[in-house]
Formats: sequence, structure tokens, C-alpha cells
Amino acid sequence: MKRIVWNQLDEAERAACLARPGAEGQAEVEAAARRVFDQVRADGDTALRALTRRFDGVELATFEVTPEEFAAGVASVPAPLREALSQARERLITWHRAGMASEFEVDTAPGVRCGRILRPIRRVGLYVPAGTAPLPSTALMLGVPAALAGCDEVVLCTPPRADGSADPAVLAAASLCGIRRVFKLGGGQAIAAMALGTDSVPRCDKLFGPGNKFVTAAKQLAAMLSGGPAIDMPAGPSEVLVIADAGAPPVHVASDLLSQAEHGPDSQVILLTDDAALIDAVNAEVLRQLAELPREAIATRALEFARLVLVDSLDDAFAISNDYAPEHLILALRQPRDWLGQVSCAGSVFLGDYAPEGLGDYCSGTNHVLPTNGAARAWSGVSVASFQKTISLQEVSREGLALIGPCAVEIARAEGLEAHAQSVLRRLEPAS
Repeated sequence: MKRIVWNQLDEAERAACLARPGAEGQAEVEAAARRVFDQVRADGDTALRALTRRFDGVELATFEVTPEEFAAGVASVPAPLREALSQARERLITWHRAGMASEFEVDTAPGVRCGRILRPIRRVGLYVPAGTAPLPSTALMLGVPAALAGCDEVVLCTPPRADGSADPAVLAAASLCGIRRVFKLGGGQAIAAMALGTDSVPRCDKLFGPGNKFVTAAKQLAAMLSGGPAIDMPAGPSEVLVIADAGAPPVHVASDLLSQAEHGPDSQVILLTDDAALIDAVNAEVLRQLAELPREAIATRALEFARLVLVDSLDDAFAISNDYAPEHLILALRQPRDWLGQVSCAGSVFLGDYAPEGLGDYCSGTNHVLPTNGAARAWSGVSVASFQKTISLQEVSREGLALIGPCAVEIARAEGLEAHAQSVLRRLEPAS
């Protein structure tokens, strides 16, 4: 892992230090996503079969998981895992329900009542990755808020396994959320199918879920289609940034870095600290723990992009973090809550030595579908609100119109929109 002294870098070197991996090939990734969309638009299910054969090495006659496959898959999941998924679901429900938006009405002037109503998005498409490992937790993270929002139809796509089946744990998680329409489709072709619609896969109004850089590019392309679906956020390769002080246990910090590094070779992990001795200790601990991991090869590749950064002060660390806007931010500090006010850009924050990022990935209750690649500067993680639309309303009496109408007339005429003004004035004319 690369060790860096922040105050010895110029601006260009600092930007290079924090650059996400894979940015140099983005044009090729976007072009590949566009080709997939063109194929699916032209040939529908036939294209999906060809793309699945090419990218997943599987020949599928049909994509949707049958009720029999669903039941058999769920039944094959070991009881302890089913129980763990059930517990995680309950905590997700508790957290998401507490944060749900509410409808309201308020009198903004006498005789003028304005409000907001909430409506679920009718059909949503969920993407659950299974590139280097299946992610049943993502099915929960997306399925729980979709259910709480009351979406009319939920479609879930997940890559097929080598035998052409869907991962049983993903099916079990989907079942816990009441999802019944699951399709064995992965990558950009899954996103294209849900965005465009085919004979088999229904066209969706909004797409959700994390994925690799190809999935992220496909989602962004889908959002640019005329009349195409919305997307939850840019949610690509995973990343973590740890801010640690001299008291942070190196074994904990190293395990946090490795927990993200094992996600995939394009994951990024960064440590910011004002203690040089901690950097040495964490580096040694990472190498020790790395050798014990089943996914050592994947984590090793990701660690090529890791950064261990020495800063002059923790204030500097928070300034760097806010510029980087990490997906996951771990505050391995003695008094982490005292520093929380300095956090302005992050997907999810983990406070103290006993809140590993893995809990947020699985079962603390917060959502792990979070903005990556700096998108946390403006985007938020998935919530129930992500699956809803807010619709404003206004009800006005004649007296209310008389009171606020002149305001509208004045502004309309300032903008040169006389018909707007007349729509008010004609309602104020005496009844004939």
C-alpha cells in the first residue's frame, strides 16, 4: 500500500492520490454499455440470451425464476442464514420506517391551503449483483424500502449461476421482502432489459442497485433515455475512507480496509491519520490479515489503489474526506461524535472502534446502497423516499385568491406572461 505525507504533495499530486481506479477507461465502458442497449433495443430477448451466453457462459431459454425454482431455492438455504436474513430485515424495517416522509397540509395564507401527498413509484427494477460473490443483503436493502413505499410491482434481476439458476440466498432475501418476479439477468443487459422492456422483462419506471463500472454506466445511460427510467444514484465499485487517531486499534483499522478491498479489484481503501506510527502498524496488520483471506487475490489487486495518508491534523483529514466524499466513512476516533459536525459529504458514517463497516453492509439497519465515486457530495443512500414521488397540491377559496392573486399578477407581468395574469384576474371578475 502506498504511504503518503499529505503536506508534501502539490495540488496535482493530491488529486492523483485520491483518484478512483478505472477512471482512465471510462469512455470504453460507456461505449460498451451503449452497444448492449442497442442490441437489447433491436433484438429484445434474443439479445439477452446472446449477451447472457457471452458474459455469463450460460444458455437460458427463459429468464424469469419459476415458482417451483423459487420454492426449491429458498428451501435449500441453511436455516441459520435464513434466520440472519430475517433479523437483518427487521432492523432495516425499523430504521427505514423511522425515516419515512409524511404527507402534510398547511395554510400559507387565509383561504390558501397547500400540501404534499406521497405516492409509490408504480414499477421499480432492482439489480442485485453476483459478480465475484452473490449479494443477498442487497436484495434486502432494496426490497425492504420498496415494500414500505408500497410499490405496485417490483422486478429483481440477478446474474445466473453457472448451472443457470439464481442464487438461493438471493431468492430467500427476495421472498422475505415479498418479491416474486426475479429474472436471471446480470450486468448491463439486465439494466437495459429493465430500462427498455422486452417480451419477458417489464419496462420499469426507476432502477436501483449497485454494481461494477459497467452496471453503473448502463444505469446512467438508462437515465438519459428519452422517456427512460430514473435511477437511484451512481453506485459503482465500493470504497471506504478511515479517519483514525493514535488510539485506534491497528487490527480494527486493517480489517476495515480489507473488508472493502475484498469486494473487488476496483475497490478503493484510504486511511487518513495524524499518527505516523499508526500507519506502520496498520500496514503490517493488513499484510498479516491479507494472507488469511480466502479472497486474498482480489483484495491484493484492490490494495494497489490503497492509500495510507499522514496528515498534520484531524481537521485536515476531515477536509480531505469531504472533498473525496467516500461511500463509507469510518471515524476510528476516541470521541467520534465530537467530530461528526465536520462531516458534510459521505454515504454512511461509522462511529468508533466497535462499528465496523460490515455491520452497515448487512444488519445494523442502515442501507448499504450508497453513492460512490464522489457522488456523496450531492446524492444520498437509498431510503423509502427513493421509491416514492411527492406531489404538491393547493386548494384556494375565492377569498384566498383575492388575497394572493395580485402577487401572482405582478410577477406574471414582470415575466411577460399575460395569460398567467389573466388566469387570476378572470377568476376575480364579478359573476355575471
